[in-house]
Amino acid sequence: MSFSQRAAQGPSRASLAFIAVTVALDVASQSMIFPILPRLVEQLADHDSASGARWVGWLEASWALTQFFAAPFLGLLSDRFGRRPVILISLFGLVIDLVITAIAPDLWWLLAARAVCGLTTATPAAASAYVADVTPPESRAGTFGLLNAAAWSGIIIGPAIGGLAGGHDPRLPFWIAAGVTLLNAVYGLFVLPESLKPENRTPRIDWSKANPVGAVGLLVARPGLLPLAGVFQLLWFALHAMNAVMVLYTLHRYGWDPIAFGVFCSVAAVGNIFVQSWLAGRVTRRFGDRPVLIAGLVFQVLGFAASGLAPTAALYCAAYGLVTLGNLAGPALQALMTAKVGEDEQGRLQGACGAMTSVATFVAPVVFTQIFAQTLGMGTGWLGLTLLIGAGLTALGLPLVAGRRRG
Repeated sequence: MSFSQRAAQGPSRASLAFIAVTVALDVASQSMIFPILPRLVEQLADHDSASGARWVGWLEASWALTQFFAAPFLGLLSDRFGRRPVILISLFGLVIDLVITAIAPDLWWLLAARAVCGLTTATPAAASAYVADVTPPESRAGTFGLLNAAAWSGIIIGPAIGGLAGGHDPRLPFWIAAGVTLLNAVYGLFVLPESLKPENRTPRIDWSKANPVGAVGLLVARPGLLPLAGVFQLLWFALHAMNAVMVLYTLHRYGWDPIAFGVFCSVAAVGNIFVQSWLAGRVTRRFGDRPVLIAGLVFQVLGFAASGLAPTAALYCAAYGLVTLGNLAGPALQALMTAKVGEDEQGRLQGACGAMTSVATFVAPVVFTQIFAQTLGMGTGWLGLTLLIGAGLTALGLPLVAGRRRG
């Protein structure tokens, strides 16, 4: 059967499976480089640790800044031409980024590679739009949960492969990640049908909307969408309040070494996969998206607060169980947001979400690491301050959804 015949039949279970595998491999490829990128940067900085640390910050900032401007445009492209070409462009763009990084003779090449990656990073957003295209609204939370679980699977395998390969050569993980991503992209050329029907595509690209400001216009124009977008932004800032300092927090408060932290991350990832791949779909079908979103926010508030106050490692691990249950909020929120826009606007919505994500990625790590640095001289009890701030940010989302009827 030709590709056109498969496309005419519409996306199948195999297509959704490919989307999930694509997200898992995309996350694995990018997380594969996390353990080793600072080492490569320091090597190119003539082994100057201070200079290397500053360059790591600039590299991540360049990625977030270019993604901030590119995400709305890529979202509009997917509404006009379909999800398939945007997903493939994103995958091939990641290959280019990884190859440039692998051969980079100096730090400026690394900066250019991260900028390219930010310009083409649309796989998660286009994959979410793909799910919205082919899944009825009442089933979206469960499918989004499976997509998020696939991302967590990538987080489990990526850093482990990167750490092992990087022990032999700091450039080897980039070549491995590039090869995996290239195989995935080529495979997608042959098996991935388009999900967006021609009659549901936008007739033309409105260039006034192909920017962050234009993307925000959709959030304002659709009734009930702006409060949900506010919750989305608060959740991303809260996420960075924990993740940006987690390594340092567990080191200084509980004395964890890299092995202990790695074991904790693996167990946590398994818990998140269970919640998002199995539990999220079942509870949303039973209780509905909005009640599950509220419950997830409450769990996250309690989990962040308990984690920030936990005096022992055992209590911290127990508190993180509540944080894991808080991940019920993500799929339910995605389902509610996609239900409030038309079939020809799913890509634009995901582009707007991508722009909000990049803002959080650009600003939050800098802010929360600075706050954590200040607490280091204030006593052990203050080390969890950023986690308590994350609990407060999450709590701000509750009044945005608790008093609203389901759309």
